[in-house]
Amino acid sequence: MFKFIVFASFLAYAFAAIGHSSVGDEYHAEIVHLKSDVRKDGYDFALETSNGIHEQASGDGYGNVHGSYEYVSPEGEHVKVSYVGDEYGYHPEGDVLPTPPPVPEAILRAIEYIRTHPPKEVSKFH
Repeated sequence: MFKFIVFASFLAYAFAAIGHSSVGDEYHAEIVHLKSDVRKDGYDFALETSNGIHEQASGDGYGNVHGSYEYVSPEGEHVKVSYVGDEYGYHPEGDVLPTPPPVPEAILRAIEYIRTHPPKEVSKFH
């Protein structure tokens, strides 16, 4: 029983230390500005917190949304993402988002060759 109490105490201490070091200012953050306007034809929303988080969004009656959010990462990098949500999905844009690698030049040449040399029609009785 004593080992269980010691282990539980150690575990509680470890989680408390992790929580305080990783949360930091976020634990004590307060809402500095909040605007929420919901209408029949859409909405507008804006949020700002004391730890530098900013978010804004607006939407229409059809479910389309335009917005952005920004914050400072734990590494000190300013992160800003703008997005659109519509019938075609969620479309984020920002410098921190991963991008696909460029298409190799050989592939681009092959695509261009295929485009300029369409296949010949083949007869059914060939």
